[in-house]
Amino acid sequence: MNGLKKWMIATSCLVLSMMPVAAQTTTTKPNAVPAVVAKAATVADIRPTTVPARPTPSARHAATRVIVVSLEDRRLALVEDGAVTKVYKVAVGKDATPSPTGTFTIVQRVENPAYYHDGLVVPAGPGNPVGTRWMGLSQKGYGIHGTNAPRSIGKAASHGCIRMRQKDLEELYAEVRSGDTVEIVGERNEETTAIFGGAPALPGAPASAQTVVADAGTEPSPATAVVTTATVTAVVPVSE
Repeated sequence: MNGLKKWMIATSCLVLSMMPVAAQTTTTKPNAVPAVVAKAATVADIRPTTVPARPTPSARHAATRVIVVSLEDRRLALVEDGAVTKVYKVAVGKDATPSPTGTFTIVQRVENPAYYHDGLVVPAGPGNPVGTRWMGLSQKGYGIHGTNAPRSIGKAASHGCIRMRQKDLEELYAEVRSGDTVEIVGERNEETTAIFGGAPALPGAPASAQTVVADAGTEPSPATAVVTTATVTAVVPVSE
């Protein structure tokens, strides 16, 4: 009898000693994978969000730019990525020497150009007919430039080029680059109406009646200009 009791007690102790091991095995394995998933989710939740960098000046100049000139409106607009950013009043070609129409590109940019016409050169300076900036077009001899006759702005007065006020010219020059497109539109259309508004610059008068002579006496002839070749920074043949 004593032997039977001892055997039963030994057997009970053996069973009790094995129970924690079984419980540990049962509870550990199912929790292993969810713990890893939870950790991964926590890392993803705290991952920082990337903030887009501000456009740099070089990136800005990579935008698509088009200069639109309406001869009837006597206006020039700078369009960047489809949005009108600047509008300026300009002078355009008169009837005898009209501005070319069509699509061109800027092929030359010159600061403080000299004026060259019929073999004579007018150096850079206050009396220069093309002002302080020249943007030459792919149509040879034509460009966008300044003037020494500011009262001609808004009129059909040039020899075919597009004239601008000095301040406007220098502002536009800083915004554009060689290769930019220039569209010169002869007659108003949907595009120019959308950009410049509904009414022509001089309503009720045909283009021929709007033609004027550019401020006689204020724009010196190259023949009377004093040429000092040492001061010439760039020679630009133009139609002015």
